[in-house]
Amino acid sequence: MKVLLLAGGFGTRLSEETDIRPKPMVEIGGKPILWHIMKIYSTYGFNEFVVLLGYKGYYIKEYFANYFLHQSDVTIDLKNNKMEILNNSSEPWKVTLLDTGLNAMTGSRIKKAQKFVGDEPFMLTYGDGVSDINIEELLRFHRTHGKTLTMMSSQPAGRFGALNIDSDGRVSKFLEKPKGDGNWVNAGFFVCEPNVFDYIDDDETVVFEQEPLQKLAEEGEIFTYQHQGFWKPMDSLKDKNDLNHLWDHGMAPWKIWN
Repeated sequence: MKVLLLAGGFGTRLSEETDIRPKPMVEIGGKPILWHIMKIYSTYGFNEFVVLLGYKGYYIKEYFANYFLHQSDVTIDLKNNKMEILNNSSEPWKVTLLDTGLNAMTGSRIKKAQKFVGDEPFMLTYGDGVSDINIEELLRFHRTHGKTLTMMSSQPAGRFGALNIDSDGRVSKFLEKPKGDGNWVNAGFFVCEPNVFDYIDDDETVVFEQEPLQKLAEEGEIFTYQHQGFWKPMDSLKDKNDLNHLWDHGMAPWKIWN
């Protein structure tokens, strides 16, 4: 089963980093967040990826074209124009890098991958969020309901601490950043049947999260896998710093590989 990775957006809310690189190439622990996401899938045996490129997509092409250079020690003999890779370190990945246009919306990017997916189910996620989700359980849940799409959902933590206040004004309990307002949100790990493409018009302006998902929901074709564990998108510089802090202190919940 192929994994589609949306990696073409401008990442304007993280402009401190994305002025010079696409957001999926922003590093967590010295590796692009895109690499972390692929490692999650690879841990469960999913090693065939279609990366949907757009803004500064050549950075991602360069990264994978020179993957051995990024991952290994090398000796370069300039006189004889030779290079020796000293410790071959790589993953068993097959990566298709698909340029889907600079200004295309998410639906259009997904639609352009149809010929690479064919008439098979596939997985889909964004190139800027990590989770400790069990991909095998997600897929198993998808196969139980027989509908077009499974969407992982999560309850993000609130931005602020919460107070329990008694009638006399005494604070009886303090909760540091509890779950938000109780709503479940789209956490971006999908399993899709091939007929999901029928819900996406061939138009650059189609946003997958709007009309296509809305129509699927109205027709009862979406089920959600409610994930109780860790999920965090990298939407801001603070998010990037938080993820790096977890990684640097050996507390990264999404690091499920050895």
